[in-house]
Amino acid sequence: MTEPAKTIEIQNVVASTGIEQELNLEQLGLDLGEADYDPEHFPGLVYRTQDPKAAALIFRSGKIVCTGANSEEAARGSLSIVFDALRDLGIDVVESPPIEVQNIVASVDFGNRLNLNAIAIGLGLENIEYEPEQFPGLVYRLDEPSVVVLLFGSGKAVVTGAKTTEDVTRATNAVETRLTDLGLFE
Repeated sequence: MTEPAKTIEIQNVVASTGIEQELNLEQLGLDLGEADYDPEHFPGLVYRTQDPKAAALIFRSGKIVCTGANSEEAARGSLSIVFDALRDLGIDVVESPPIEVQNIVASVDFGNRLNLNAIAIGLGLENIEYEPEQFPGLVYRLDEPSVVVLLFGSGKAVVTGAKTTEDVTRATNAVETRLTDLGLFE
């Protein structure tokens, strides 16, 4: 059997920062040629970086949210490009604005089909939500680390709410251990 932790693929890292000043998004949209600003559809300016591939959502308040990165390093690299682009326009951005990872979403393959009915019973109702008529997966809320794992009958899972890649690995290992201890791998 493949170790589930070795199958982890980071799908999205969301990180936030701020430059502590108000921005004129209309002007910024013109100055940053490759940016998208359409306040009728979204209140922020969307600035995409290609290497690393991610999108920065820049708000009038100076808050910036990076999304779509496939690693913490890529999120930080993308935001660094944004900071440099703003500096090039004469906007005062401190040397290293604090960046906080808000959410990491990852996929995992447990390598076995999962009997979600048995898992729902085995894990107990206080930490899970399972309504197959509403959603095909079982929602398992872990306390440590504080993440949500969506388990699917195929053996695939999605870990969300992690703040570090280590949390994703810890959650994957915790789920594998719990399901093994309960004898719930088919």
